[in-house]
Amino acid sequence: MRHGKKTNHLSRKTAHRSALLSNMACSLIEHKRINTTLAKAKALRKYVEPLITKSKEDTTHNRRVVFRYLKNKDASSVLFRDVAPKISDRPGGYTRIIKLNNRLGDNAEMAMIELVDFNELLIKDQSKKKKTRRRGGKKATSEVQKPKENIEAIEDAVIIEESSESINSEKEASEKTKKDESPKSETKTPEEKDDSKTTDPPKEG
Repeated sequence: MRHGKKTNHLSRKTAHRSALLSNMACSLIEHKRINTTLAKAKALRKYVEPLITKSKEDTTHNRRVVFRYLKNKDASSVLFRDVAPKISDRPGGYTRIIKLNNRLGDNAEMAMIELVDFNELLIKDQSKKKKTRRRGGKKATSEVQKPKENIEAIEDAVIIEESSESINSEKEASEKTKKDESPKSETKTPEEKDDSKTTDPPKEG
């Protein structure tokens, strides 16, 4: 009975289990993703993530600690040289486990374990989505605002033209009225002329 025992021994003795996990950790660091059983993937995640955290600080002591677990110079150098710069900003959660179809022979649960920052497809999709969201919102607002400004400018122009035409028409009308009134005042009708000639004679005293 496994009352309160959290470690999965993977049906192996301690030496065999540690050799298995160190070998799988080296393969994960070199190839960035491996396929294995779900139980082994969960055990490997607990084994390799503390080593990746150690690689964030490139010191001699940390290199020796990591090498004691991996037992492989190439894997430890790749971890400090290539993996550490990419995961420097991530506070844990360096691996991802994705369940696969069961194995045909014994129907065991299979899974793929990979380093999160080295999945280029997901990184590209996230960057594209962010860009389109930000740019799309700005474009939509600018496009909506531009036609309104143009419409307002056109309306103002029409109003100005109408007002100028009305002013010109009023000026022309006033000029016509002045011309019509000026000849009437200067020229006198023949009846008026006769009246001016026939004046009353002076009264004799």
